[in-house]
Amino acid sequence: MKSTTWNGSFLKSLFHLTARYWQSEEKKSAYAYLAGIVLLTIAAVYMTLLLNDWFNEFYSALQNYDSDAVYHGLLKFTGLAFAHIAFAVYGYYLQQKLSLRWRQWMTREYLSRWTAHDMYYRMEMFSKGEADNPDQRISEDINLFTSRTLSFMSGLLKAITTIFCFIFVLWGLSEPLAFMVGDSEYHVYGYLVWTALAYSIVGTWITHRVGHRLVALNVVQQKLEANFRYAMVRLRETAESVAFYEGAPRENGILRHRFQKLVVNTLYIIQKQKQLSWLTNSYGQIAIIFPFVVAAPRYLSKSISLGGLMQVANCFGKVQESMSYFVDVYASLAEWQSCAERLLTFDRHIESIYKETEQEEQGLQRKEIQDTLQLHDVEIGLPTGRILLSHMNCTIHQGEKVIIKGPSGKGKSTLLRTLAGFWPYAKGQMVLPPKEETMFIPQKPYMPMGTLLEAAAYPADHVSRETLEPLLDQCGLSHLKDMLDTEGDWSHILSLGEQQKLAFVRIFLRKPKWVFLDEATSAMDEETENNLYGRLVALPGITVISVGHRSTLDRWHTLAVTL
Repeated sequence: MKSTTWNGSFLKSLFHLTARYWQSEEKKSAYAYLAGIVLLTIAAVYMTLLLNDWFNEFYSALQNYDSDAVYHGLLKFTGLAFAHIAFAVYGYYLQQKLSLRWRQWMTREYLSRWTAHDMYYRMEMFSKGEADNPDQRISEDINLFTSRTLSFMSGLLKAITTIFCFIFVLWGLSEPLAFMVGDSEYHVYGYLVWTALAYSIVGTWITHRVGHRLVALNVVQQKLEANFRYAMVRLRETAESVAFYEGAPRENGILRHRFQKLVVNTLYIIQKQKQLSWLTNSYGQIAIIFPFVVAAPRYLSKSISLGGLMQVANCFGKVQESMSYFVDVYASLAEWQSCAERLLTFDRHIESIYKETEQEEQGLQRKEIQDTLQLHDVEIGLPTGRILLSHMNCTIHQGEKVIIKGPSGKGKSTLLRTLAGFWPYAKGQMVLPPKEETMFIPQKPYMPMGTLLEAAAYPADHVSRETLEPLLDQCGLSHLKDMLDTEGDWSHILSLGEQQKLAFVRIFLRKPKWVFLDEATSAMDEETENNLYGRLVALPGITVISVGHRSTLDRWHTLAVTL
C-alpha cells in the first residue's frame, strides 16, 4: 500500500484536521493549556542551560581539587535538577490534560457526524468496503492522533528552544578553525555549530530513506488488526448459528488466515524497524563520543580545562540532539502519519457518501401530511443501478391495515427503508405522515447494551416499571419482570422470538399512529402472533403496514399490496 506523501494537499488536509479544535468553542481553554505547556517547556530548557554552565564549574572544581566548590556545586545541582523535574512533570501533566480534552472534543464531533443523517448505516451499506472499521478510527485513531500530535509539538518546541538557547553558547565556545588550502589560510567560525548541523542533517536524511515505508506498513497493520478483531467479534455475535452448522473448524480457518496476513505484515514492520534501530542506535552511540572527538584537540592543547571540555561536550550534545529530533521520533512519527491518513480517509468517505446519497435523494420528493401516505410514480433501485420497484402508486389512509407481499428480493424491505428515509436510491413523489407519528419495526429488533428496562424503553431513555410490567404480561414476557434491572447483552440473552415480543412492547409504550413492521413476527408461534397483532390492530386510530410471507397475517389486514 502506498502512503500519502507530504505534499501540499496532504498538509492542507492535515492542517484542517488539526485546526478544527483550535478554532472551536473550546479554543480559549485550549490556548490557555498550550500557553502553560510552552512556558513550562521554556523554563525546563532554561534549567538545562543553567546546568550546562554548572558542568564547567563543577568539573573545573574537581580538576582543581576544590572541595568547597565541589560541595557547593552538588547543592546547586540539586536545586537546578529539582526545578527542571518540576517544570517537566507539570508540563507533561498539562499536555496529558490537553490531549484528553482534545480527544473528547474530536470524539464528540466524529460521533455526531457518524450518527447524523443515518451516516453509520450509509457507510456500512454504500462505502463498498472502503470506510472500514469506523469504531477503531473513533476510539483508537483519535486517541493516538491527539496524544501524538501534542507530544510532537511539545518535543519540537523543546528542540527549537534548546537550539535557540544553546547554539549561541556553542558558537561562543567554538574557536575559529584554521586550515590551509594551497598557500591560503581559511577560518571557519562556529565550526562546532556547523559540525552539529551537518551531523544532524545527514542522520535525518538517512533515517528517512530507511524508514519511510513504515508509514504505509502501519496503515495496513491497523486495518489488518481491526479486521482480525472484527472477525472474532462477529464469531461471538453469531455463536449459536455457527454452532448449529458445526462451523467451528471453518471459522478457525478464517481467523487463522486473517491472523496470518497480520503476521506477514508485522514481519515486514519488524524488518524495517530493525533497520531503523540499527541506524538510530548507531547514530545515538556515535553522538556520545562525537563532541569529545571534535573538542579533544583544544583540551589536549590545554586551551580549555576539563570543565570547559565537559561544557562543550554537553552543549554540543544538546544542539545535536535537538537538531536530530526527527531521527529520534521517526518510528512514532510514521505511526502518527498513518493514523492521520486513516482519519483523513474517514473524513473523505463521510463527505463523498453524504454528497452521493444527497444527490440521489434529490430525485425523490418527500412531503409530510397528516393522516395520509401516498406514493406517486415511485422508483426504487440499488447502488449498482438495478431497479427493484418502478411506477409504484398507492394511497393509504390513517386507520387502514395493509400487508405488502411478494417474492424474496423483490424490494419489500427496501421499500420500508425508503419510507423510513434512509434509503437514498429512489425517485418519484412521496406524501408521508409526520415522523413523530411513525414507528418502524425490523425483523431483528435492536437491543442496546444496558438494563432490560432500558432495552424495553428504547429509543426512549426511561420508562417506569409500573407502566412496563403489565405490557410484559400482555406480550408473553412475564418471566422477564424480575430481570428489568439486570444489565447484559440482550441480543444474545433473549431469543429472537423474545426480542420480537419486546419490539411489540415498545409499540404499546409509544402508541404511534403509523407502524411499519418488516417480518416482525417471523420467530413467533401462531398463537403469540395472533395475540400481539390482535392487540396491535385494536389500538384506536392506528395504521398498520406489514411486510410478511405468512398467510396467518392476512386476517389482521384489510388491504394487500403485491409487488
